[in-house]
Amino acid sequence: MKKWTRWQDWAAIVVGLYAVLATTWTTHAGASASLMIIFGGLLVIAGLVNLAMPGMQAMEWAQAVVAALLFISPWIGSYTGASGAAWTSWITGAIAVIVTAAAIKPGTAEHHHHRTVPLQ
Repeated sequence: MKKWTRWQDWAAIVVGLYAVLATTWTTHAGASASLMIIFGGLLVIAGLVNLAMPGMQAMEWAQAVVAALLFISPWIGSYTGASGAAWTSWITGAIAVIVTAAAIKPGTAEHHHHRTVPLQ
């Protein structure tokens, strides 16, 4: 895999950045602002690491976990009633889970390919 080329990681970065920036225009309740900033920021960081060092399976799975946490954060942070923040978390989290899942399979295949290539 070439560095800085996977669309899935770019999508995760954009979605994470949107979650962070959305805190400026959405209505907040509970811990919505802090959870959106934390999980959105972690998505951006994970996406950048995955772009810079493709094939790191642990980071791909970490990105999937952060995406899932962003999706469930309205229930964790008690802000399901704050429609703007809740819907932003659900939609950005779902998109991040989907694009990360799309990146995990090729990343795993690439990792196994490099492990099974015989040394010469």
